[in-house]
Amino acid sequence: MKKIAAALLFCSFLALTACQPQTAAQPEAADTAAASQKSVTVNSTEQVSVVPDIAEIVYSIQTQGADAQTCQADNSAVSDQVVALLAQLGVAENSIRTTGYYLNPLYDWSGSMQVLTGYEAVTTLTVSDLPMDQVGEVLTQSVDAGVNNIQTISYLSSEYDSAYQEALSLAVAAARTKAEALAQAEGCTVGEILSIQETSGYTEARYNDNALAQATMANAAAEDSLSIMPGELDIEASVIVEFAMQAAEGENS
Repeated sequence: MKKIAAALLFCSFLALTACQPQTAAQPEAADTAAASQKSVTVNSTEQVSVVPDIAEIVYSIQTQGADAQTCQADNSAVSDQVVALLAQLGVAENSIRTTGYYLNPLYDWSGSMQVLTGYEAVTTLTVSDLPMDQVGEVLTQSVDAGVNNIQTISYLSSEYDSAYQEALSLAVAAARTKAEALAQAEGCTVGEILSIQETSGYTEARYNDNALAQATMANAAAEDSLSIMPGELDIEASVIVEFAMQAAEGENS
């Protein structure tokens, strides 16, 4: 009888154990549900056009002389004359920078031996934040004052930051429109943004007016300032956006 009672007690224990809830499996089920959540990822690029209102000019003064000291002195004199002119035209002092200078020997290579013939000095000036209505006059008078090489004339916008933010907003809105079209094809609707990445990078928009630089040097003897037609700048922003997708109403009913 004792053996029978022990056997019955053991069977009862097994039955109770089998009836206990399997709590260890619940986290796995939650993970599976999370992993099965649908999403859609799209990229989008939008741009905003603005009229440039400021310019940056990079030009240089080149002088030559029989000896290094004379060449350097002549170059400094002309450079000071150009800087004085810019100040006279109302260009702010912090908008004028010396961005390059070199003094090189000049040689005659026509014979069997190189012969030193003199020296060349070059001072490069960068004039930034120049109002657009001053560009023509500054160029013309700078050439008259001694500038003999115009490297670049760049047009920029003081409203770049706000225009770029607007382009970003337009890119995100366009990304949602694209995502909605893709989700609809799957019988879903677009939910919240899961992640967003800016891929365009923040670089100041500008374009160079090489034609104006050439025209300035070609018409160096003209007394009238050149007319400026800056056109437009296209400020572009790109994003990658991931949206959650959810079943459309009525799909699960």
